[in-house]
Amino acid sequence: MLLVQIIVMLLLLLGANGYVFFRLYQMLPPVLPLQILLIVLGVLLQLPIFVAMIWGNSLPTKLVSVLYQIGTSWIIIFVFLLTIFLLIDIFSVIKPLNIRQYMTHSWLAWGVLLGVVSLLLIFGNKTYYQKKRVELNIKIDKPLAKPLKIVTISDLHIGYGIGKDELETWVSLINDEKPDLVLIAGDVIDNDTKPLYEEKLYKTLRKLQTRHGVYMALGNHEYISRIDNSIEFLEKSNITVLRDSAVLVDSAFYIVGREDASRKYRNSLSNIVLGLDTTKPIIVLDHQPSGFEEAQQCGADLLLSGHTHQGQILPIKFIVKAMFKQSYGYHTANGTHFYVTSGLGIWGGKFRIGSRSEYVVIELEGK
Repeated sequence: MLLVQIIVMLLLLLGANGYVFFRLYQMLPPVLPLQILLIVLGVLLQLPIFVAMIWGNSLPTKLVSVLYQIGTSWIIIFVFLLTIFLLIDIFSVIKPLNIRQYMTHSWLAWGVLLGVVSLLLIFGNKTYYQKKRVELNIKIDKPLAKPLKIVTISDLHIGYGIGKDELETWVSLINDEKPDLVLIAGDVIDNDTKPLYEEKLYKTLRKLQTRHGVYMALGNHEYISRIDNSIEFLEKSNITVLRDSAVLVDSAFYIVGREDASRKYRNSLSNIVLGLDTTKPIIVLDHQPSGFEEAQQCGADLLLSGHTHQGQILPIKFIVKAMFKQSYGYHTANGTHFYVTSGLGIWGGKFRIGSRSEYVVIELEGK
């Protein structure tokens, strides 16, 4: 079944790429060297991401990093081009004015398209680097001796695309908050631990300063990076990984970390919290935002998730919104508070349009 899904996705991707390059080919003036160059470029642009993902372990890290960033940036450009061409084709059907006739063999059309995509990339890259500080004041219906200051992050995706310099900046941002606790809702690692060890990123993560420690639940990318390797790196980084388990902190509150929802064997939340003192606050970390109802039923006070990146860019944002009941932001019901963060990092090219990278500062107060 998985093989069938992979084949279908590859065929769809191939078809979409063919459509985009066919439209680009139509726009080119009929100059044979340019047409050949476009065809060659169309083939070459598909290669970097696959080379980086498949042979990354056997190639120099710096080379893989360059290939990865070229490949993932092309994916973002491809999404922009696909969206633009689809909108033009849809508009051409709806309206009697056929825009496509002005885009055939046209240097002007090429110039306009290049300008639009370039502006989107510049804006998206600038937006990515502008980290948003989200502040939440949450009061729960259970006693806490004193308020807790929690910094919540997710989806760092450190690896070939995001390295030491960015991670150092993020650690400084978090430490400036002087948190009691740092909670991570999965996907610290992108797809491989090799570059993390080469840059000694575990030393950077160890610089996080808190009263009660750093805790996390696993995300799907920790499995992509090979779960044993991921856990070894995270533990070396002084991060407590909770796998369908709970820990009592300071004899005052529980933190529960769930296995990623992609794992068929993951335990139910009701089994995990069985035997806990439910008069104490229960904070649940669950990478994918799919367990809000279950958290309510189990008496959880706060559920923190990530995974969606809030779509990262348009139009993916709308697709993600359709996929998840709660794809981003704060929600509360029946005494349970739920927040889905868009993530501090990013997957792939460093562009955000219609979303922001963020870290969440929560002031948790008891009754």
